[in-house]
Amino acid sequence: MGELVECHSGFTYADRPTALTWKNQRLEIVEIPIQWRSPQARHFRVRTNNGLEFELSYQEEGDEWQITQLLGDWMQENPDSHRLSHRTVSLKPSGIRKFFDIAATMKDVISLGIGEPDFTTPEPILEAGVRSLRAGETHYTSNAGKLELRQAVAGQLERLYGVRYDPVHEILITVGVSEALYLVMNALLDPGDEVIIPTPCFVSYQAEVVLAGGVAVEIPSRPENNFQLDPDQVRSAITPRTKIIFIGYPNNPTGAVASHEVLAEVAKIAEEHDLLIISDEIYDRLVYNHRHVCVPALDESIRQRTILLGGFSKDYAMTGWRIGYACGPSEIIKGMTRIHQYTIMSAPTTAQDAALIALTGGEQYVQAMVAEYDRRRRLMVAGFNRLGLNTFEPHGAFYAFPNIGASGMEDEMFAEKLLREEEVAVVPGNAFGPGGEGFVRCCYATTYEKIEEALSRMEKFMNRHG
Repeated sequence: MGELVECHSGFTYADRPTALTWKNQRLEIVEIPIQWRSPQARHFRVRTNNGLEFELSYQEEGDEWQITQLLGDWMQENPDSHRLSHRTVSLKPSGIRKFFDIAATMKDVISLGIGEPDFTTPEPILEAGVRSLRAGETHYTSNAGKLELRQAVAGQLERLYGVRYDPVHEILITVGVSEALYLVMNALLDPGDEVIIPTPCFVSYQAEVVLAGGVAVEIPSRPENNFQLDPDQVRSAITPRTKIIFIGYPNNPTGAVASHEVLAEVAKIAEEHDLLIISDEIYDRLVYNHRHVCVPALDESIRQRTILLGGFSKDYAMTGWRIGYACGPSEIIKGMTRIHQYTIMSAPTTAQDAALIALTGGEQYVQAMVAEYDRRRRLMVAGFNRLGLNTFEPHGAFYAFPNIGASGMEDEMFAEKLLREEEVAVVPGNAFGPGGEGFVRCCYATTYEKIEEALSRMEKFMNRHG
């Protein structure tokens, strides 16, 4: 199949495709909006001179290309799609949304799919937001956020993990970790720069790399290693274009936590190759029978090459407040702030005031929520294992990641049949990238009683399909 794709260096070396043969017609490639690497292949989304879009995948083992035409039906259904940028059109649809859309049309669905706390924001934090509004705090703050909040973030990180940040120059308050992720990718990446991303992972990571013009290099973690990051895989994935190693623990969707030994080894690799580290630690307080390892706290040299992303959504049940932060070297935070000032101006003032009270007076509520999540976690994991859905023990976040091989189904079919037959919503593991196939994500941020009922319904399902 090598003759189907031409590259600037020949027919078989997968670099800068220039033309392809489709239905006996040679088509010139005029644009490559997205490219990425997986362990199995190198992938390109391309646009040809006749306006068609294709995904090209080159597998070195076997030396062959696979060509898939994209967007034909979608473009017919959406005639104005040509007005969108090719980068936007080429983004993969979220694998999570499909099942939420189906669930929204059904009654009595028990959702184990939505990754947010079921708790209401604790009362003192709510009251702080109300007081802020009544006091007329309805105006912009500084671009970086209120200094009092940045000082509180710095104090919390030093108290919990012993890592120090200058609240004036090394901390930026953002609209949730989502904005922080967008800012850091756009501040650091030039076109073609590569970001190593362990998978399965949160669905936004690869998309943010693509939107910033970078290349996402996926390395799958494995259940036999408790979904730990593999330093050898990281080392093997490094190329001259690699700029960033991305770390996201406690992990969404697996619930895995990273050991000190593994993180120290990955940090050593970053130092050897002069790479940056982005560490998404949004679930840092939600750990069970383990101590969270904060990456920049490993040592000062690692702190100087790490951008730490954190927030309030998960730990303090504040998803709707949209408040987060980024910490890192002053020059990088300055670059992120430059983008932030043109896109957002400043994070919501009311949310900043509420977040300050979360840090100064919310600890008892965090501990209470962690205790309840732990109770639900043990129920869910034991229940899945009893049903033959082998589940490794998650020690962080609020997700379990059962292997659904006993059902004889692929994960997407399992999720759809379970939803339609028993009205239990889960998310197929393949939505979270390589390594997620054959698993489903189940969130225990719902009531104990609903988890019990979900397990009862799933038992009926497995009795039919197991």
